[in-house]
Amino acid sequence: MTHAVATSARRIDGGRIVGVDVARAVALLGMIVAHTMDRTDDTASVGVDPLLQLVAGRSSALFAVLAGVSIALLTQDARRSTEPGRRTAYRWQVLTRALLLALLGLLLGLAGSGVAVILTYYGLLFVLALPVLAWGARRLALLALGWGLLSPVLSTLLRPVLPDPTRIVPSPLSLADPLQLLSELAVTGYYPVLTWGTYLFAGMALGRLDLHRPRTGCALVLGGALLSVAALAVSALVTRSSGVRDALLPTSAADTWPALETTLRSGMFGTFPLGSWWWLLVWSPHTGSVVDLVHTTGTAVLVLGLCLLVTGRSARAGRTWQIAFGAGTMTLTLYSLHVLMLGASAALPVLHGTVLNVVVVLWLGALAAIAQAPGPLEQLVSRASRGVARALTR
Repeated sequence: MTHAVATSARRIDGGRIVGVDVARAVALLGMIVAHTMDRTDDTASVGVDPLLQLVAGRSSALFAVLAGVSIALLTQDARRSTEPGRRTAYRWQVLTRALLLALLGLLLGLAGSGVAVILTYYGLLFVLALPVLAWGARRLALLALGWGLLSPVLSTLLRPVLPDPTRIVPSPLSLADPLQLLSELAVTGYYPVLTWGTYLFAGMALGRLDLHRPRTGCALVLGGALLSVAALAVSALVTRSSGVRDALLPTSAADTWPALETTLRSGMFGTFPLGSWWWLLVWSPHTGSVVDLVHTTGTAVLVLGLCLLVTGRSARAGRTWQIAFGAGTMTLTLYSLHVLMLGASAALPVLHGTVLNVVVVLWLGALAAIAQAPGPLEQLVSRASRGVARALTR
């Protein structure tokens, strides 16, 4: 009886898993905070706002892991189907979504928001899922593990022979230099697909699990906590060594270790510095080191597990969570709106406010949940991807 109640609480609104939607909303809110808060805080121990330290890197990683969960849920029949045509249709759906996300990301790059828009990177990231759509949870988990261990090493080897990143948000203007654009999307940019494949495959592995069972949520909380804590422990142990600090400092722009520690807490721009292999074992947001990938994947698993547990207590609680965090059902639309608001904040500074952005997102999400209406961009992408798949596999 308890399992039946929990299951009903987690599957509301046409079979949606409420815990996954709540986790999406948490990721979106965390990214909004990271985009709108001041990075410095003179009262903090390392000069970086504690709330920013909490959300930086972890929110975008959670966003990416949940993208993998979404792909797994979307294509769960592809694994069971023995019909080549059906599997091909799913691949066309994912590829169409990838192209639409990439196009939307390029257009949002024109908004002048100051945000490193993630959607164009997502478009290329989704392509990685195409060969493994029919894989089960165990194979995908092993792939995520191997990818997380090896991709940072490969990044270290590739970046010296690739063009330096421009630090420009991809836009249609970037198409004038396709090799530079591809280099940044794949290896050197803000969310390099080479290392971020770890999040995608980990999310797909999670999406292959039975997310309706309370036992799954408990396992995710425990496993995620162990991963995240172990990664931080490794980084703390490594950076405690004076020899390691002496090796890291010359490869950074900092003159002293306290200055470098402030940079580490604030985060970098998608990749860790070159010049020392010790960077692979150092944690800092948006570096793509081995420790960073393990820690942020662990925190994403932990958050997803908590969201599954708290929304599964009863059907009424599940519905309450669904409305309060309805933003999770339309993150594409609300993320795009957030970027546009920041782009318009040059003319209207109030639009850059953290509280305003959070309130707008939660309010629109709650209205959508009450009306059980999909976000307009979500509806557009869904219809387009299904239509293309039907047309090309008919």
